[in-house]
Amino acid sequence: MTKVLMVCLGNICRSPLAEGILRSKVDSHLVDVDSAGTAGYHIGNSPDPRSVAVARKYGIDISTQICRKFVPEDFSRYDRIYAMDLNNYKDIIVQTNDSNHQKKVKLLLDTVSVGINEVPDPYYGGTNGFEKVFHLISQACDTIAQNLKQ
Repeated sequence: MTKVLMVCLGNICRSPLAEGILRSKVDSHLVDVDSAGTAGYHIGNSPDPRSVAVARKYGIDISTQICRKFVPEDFSRYDRIYAMDLNNYKDIIVQTNDSNHQKKVKLLLDTVSVGINEVPDPYYGGTNGFEKVFHLISQACDTIAQNLKQ
């Protein structure tokens, strides 16, 4: 089984969407998907209601996810780790000196050509930001799902 971890700052907006979207595109018997945040602001909380709403709009239920913080042990638990932006990428990388662990970490949007390499944080924006983020993440997850099937 391939284990994939999606990571953003608080684990309430982008990474829960990424977890839910990728789960909807892969065989759960072959791929396990989880999410975490580099900061512990929202540990134990549900995803942001705006993320839940936009996911639900596209037939994905992320309402039961529980926010957690990225921990160094995640390097051993997961085969692939996708950061939503460069700050989170750096916050993950500095938690290990093991080059094999560092190679597991990629920027999510580096998997697709969408003109940007960071998923913008929609937290302080309106619902349109969540819609845009959903589609960016979905494009990246299409590519990841295809790569996992090969």
